[in-house]
Parts: sequence; C-alpha cells; structure tokens
Amino acid sequence: MRPAETSGPQASPAGWLDRLGLGRPELRAWALYDCANSAAVTSIVTAIFPVYFGAVAGADLPPALTTERYAVATTIALVVVAALAPLLGTVADLRPWKKPLLSAFAAVGIAGTAAMALVGKGDWLLGAALLVVVNVGLMGSFVFYDALLPHVAREDELDRVSSAGYAVGYLGGGALLAVQLLAILRPAWFGLPHGPGLSSAQATLPTRLSFLSVAIWWAVFTIPLLRRVREPAAAAEGDGAPVLRLAFSRLARTARTLRAYPQAALMLLAFLVYNDGIGTIIRMATIYGTELGLPSGALIAAILLVQFIGIPFAFLFGMVAHRVGAKRAVTGGLVVYTAVAVLGYFTTTAVHFFALAILVGIVQGGTQALSRSLFASLVPRRLSGEFFGFFAVVEKVAGIFGPGIYAVTIALTGSSRGAILSVIAFFAVGAALLLRVDVEAGRRAAEAGEASAARPG
Repeated sequence: MRPAETSGPQASPAGWLDRLGLGRPELRAWALYDCANSAAVTSIVTAIFPVYFGAVAGADLPPALTTERYAVATTIALVVVAALAPLLGTVADLRPWKKPLLSAFAAVGIAGTAAMALVGKGDWLLGAALLVVVNVGLMGSFVFYDALLPHVAREDELDRVSSAGYAVGYLGGGALLAVQLLAILRPAWFGLPHGPGLSSAQATLPTRLSFLSVAIWWAVFTIPLLRRVREPAAAAEGDGAPVLRLAFSRLARTARTLRAYPQAALMLLAFLVYNDGIGTIIRMATIYGTELGLPSGALIAAILLVQFIGIPFAFLFGMVAHRVGAKRAVTGGLVVYTAVAVLGYFTTTAVHFFALAILVGIVQGGTQALSRSLFASLVPRRLSGEFFGFFAVVEKVAGIFGPGIYAVTIALTGSSRGAILSVIAFFAVGAALLLRVDVEAGRRAAEAGEASAARPG
C-alpha cells in the first residue's frame, strides 16, 4: 500500500511538527516505538544491566570471567537474530504480518526485561539467558518497525521521519535513564530502602525496579503504533511459495545485483567491519568498567552523557560532511574510535571513563548516520529497499564477530584490557577498505543504473 493510502491527508498545516517529520498522528505513533525500544537499548543493552550483571549476577565469578560470559550471551543473541533475519525480512516484504510480528517480538523482549527483576546475586546464568531473550525480541522487532517506515511516510518525508524517530528515541531513552539513575543513586527520594545494613534484595531493589520500568515503558509506547499505524497490504510476489525459500532466493538475487555496483559493495563491506567494532564498544563498555571496579553510578551517568551529547554532534557531523565529504568525516570518526580503544586500555578511574564517553558521544551518531547515507548514494534509488534489506541481514551476521572475538581474547588472556585492544582491528581494516571506495565513480554508476532503468524498452 502506498504511503498516501495509509497516511490520510496528503498535506497538513505548516508547523514545527511538520518540519520535524511528525506532522501526522501515524508519523508520531511510528516514531514513539523508537522511544519504546530505545529504553531497552539504553538501559538494558548499554547501561544498567551490564553493570548489574558484572556487580551482582556475576558476583561469585572472577571479574574477567563475568565479562566473558556476558560477551558470550551477547554473541548467542546475535547468532539467533542473524539466523532469523532472512526469514523475517522476507515476511516483512511479502506477508501482511508486520504489526502482529512486531507485537510478538516486542512482547518477548518486554517479558524478558520484566523477568530481569528476578535476577539476584550469583544468578549469572539466568541473567545471561534473559539477555539473549531481550536482544532477540528487541532486534527482531526492529525488522518490522523499519519495514513500516515507507508505508507511513511519503517518499519526500523519509529522511525527516527517520531522523525524527532517532531523535525521539535518544530523548526517550535518555529521559528514562536519568530517572533510573536518580532512583539508584538517591533511593530515599523515591521511598525505596536505603542506608546501611540492607539485605542484598533491598540494596538491589532500585536497579531491579528499573528493569520493570523499562518493560512498562516499552509496552506503553508500543501502543500508539499498534493503534494508529495501518497494516500495509502484502506484495503479490511469491503468493503460495514457502517463505524460507523466498528469503534465501531474494538474498542471492540481491548479492548478484550488487556485483554491478562494486563501490557500493566495497562501502558495504567496510561498514560491516568497522560497525562491528562500534557495536562491540557500545555493548561491552559498561561491563568492562564494572570489571575495572568503577562505581556503577558513574558508569550509568557516562552512558547518559553519551545519549545527550550524541544529538547535537550528529547534526554537527552532517555539517562537517557537507564541507569535507562523508567519507573523510567517517574516517575521522574511526580515528576517534581507535583512540577510544587505546585509551580504554589505560582506563583506571571514573574520570577516564567519562572522557571516553564524551569521545564516543561526539562520533557515535554521526559516524553511523553518514555511513548509511554514503551507502545510499552509491546504489540506484529504485534498488534502495532491496539493497538495504540485504544490508540489514548481513549487518546482523557481521555483528557476531566483535563480541565473539572479545570473549575469545578474554579467555586467552584472562583480562578485558587485551580484549578492548582487539577492537582496533575492526577500525583499522574498516578504514582501509573505506579509503579504497571511489565515491564519485560509485555515484556515477548508481546514476547510470537509475537512468538505464528509466529508458523505455
């Protein structure tokens, strides 16, 4: 179904919401799911649960072994999602099940998040299992959430609406994390147990309640999408054919087509390598800080800082790219990430960790946003959906290696300090590949592909 058929009126009164890409109710409802899932990304994947896992769930284990097991659980979750991704991506295109399946995966993630409140001291196995469940629910729901975007937004709105979703997500995840941090650091303000002589259950109650708050937040902000966004009609392709067979035939077809655009293929490979390093830092930073014995409040506050620094610097990166080009801007971001890994090796205090958080906040959003836009400029617009579907599948497969190598390095060296240096390889190899991308040649090929398709006959 075309955007005009799902979105109601073609025009809406001019105003600031229209300029932001949130001018219609269904656009706001779609963006609010980013607010919903960002709470899980920020509090569970990045900030609070990694600290809790290291300090409480893995309290009976050596710190390095706790970090290793957390990395293994993360890798298992990514493997599961990578295995499901081809099937889910095809279902999103060919069956009218986007909203029901988004609801199902969200429900899995919400249930897993709520159950994290049951994880107590020494319950590392339960915590690791729930981490897998939450990641599968979260990343599975992303497939269908992203697939709804072209159906709620017109073609001329896509960039604004997509960016608005990111902004709403940053703000929502950051706002909830701020409240959770206050409850953890100042439990008396919320009427929670505080002071000396608390039992383990009492002392961890504010943190465990934060997991429940994420589950509630995720559920509440999913409702607008389910109510306001219509289920698009299914594509006619493949009616009656087995979905799994269609999934892999589509992937093979896209891979063959990509050969005609070698610069886009090289850019894709570069992004998949260096983005794996970025993802590893995002997922492992706080558990690494916990292993070093840094205060949990400081670690969570540092992640909160990343959230709010990321918003203005994402815009600034766009301005820099306009002046020097996206390729140079992204390469500069990778240099900063390399510095983050090196400095991380020498980190010993909370002040050091805050410095690392500032550096990550400066480059995180801009590097990833410019990578996507650069890749989009190297493929014909008529094939952008097909290529980005392939991009999403391969990205999930590639994302396995960073946490996996991190875990193996800890197993071999007995410390995360060596593991944090292993991430540098992803940035070095990714940057070397990126520097080989001929952007102008790639754009000429994409324009030629678009023009040839437009010619009659």
